[in-house]
Amino acid sequence: MKTYIVVGLGRFGTEAAKRLCELGCEVLAIDQSSDLVQHISDSVTQAVVADARDKGVLRALGVADFDCAIVAIGGSLGDSVLATMNLKELGVPYVVCKAHDETHRQVLTKLGADMVVIPEQEQANRLARNLSSPNVLDYIELSDDYGIIEVPAPAKWIGKSLKDLNVRAKLGVNIIAIKQGESVNVSPGADYAILEGDVMVVLGDTAALNAVQKL
Repeated sequence: MKTYIVVGLGRFGTEAAKRLCELGCEVLAIDQSSDLVQHISDSVTQAVVADARDKGVLRALGVADFDCAIVAIGGSLGDSVLATMNLKELGVPYVVCKAHDETHRQVLTKLGADMVVIPEQEQANRLARNLSSPNVLDYIELSDDYGIIEVPAPAKWIGKSLKDLNVRAKLGVNIIAIKQGESVNVSPGADYAILEGDVMVVLGDTAALNAVQKL
């Protein structure tokens, strides 16, 4: 069972903690607000009032024994920096941080955060991408240059096998999964023939994904 510690119980931290617990993970949620801790106590493995800026407190909670820490203190750069430094110095293997802007992201990255997310920015990017490309069902940005899209199989692909399409060589993308109604075919074989109604999950750089959308 994966174990997580979530620091900061605002909207983002609370939702992350609850969802991880629903997925069968062990979750320790901490915040300085007793009201926020009380609110989430029935939805996670354990919830405690604690100050993540205090390394001694984190050590006493045994944070080094957790697989991952999520620092969801988005409002205060100083607080999230101290929490991140403490968690890394105490040996947490993987630290994910929430940032509120690019400067915040850069600071946390330099401090050793393994992943930094800006939820509002990423949701806005996804929304803009989906609205500007009517045939794109979903978009996930992996970096400034790479992403994943879900797009209905182009009409010209129907009946052709992945081997025949050879999209990696011709378009520079990889089809990493195919959705068929409620089922998902992960890593479909080269002999798989595209069916009408298939939704392609495609990985590639921005230019290549734009090309796929125009087919």
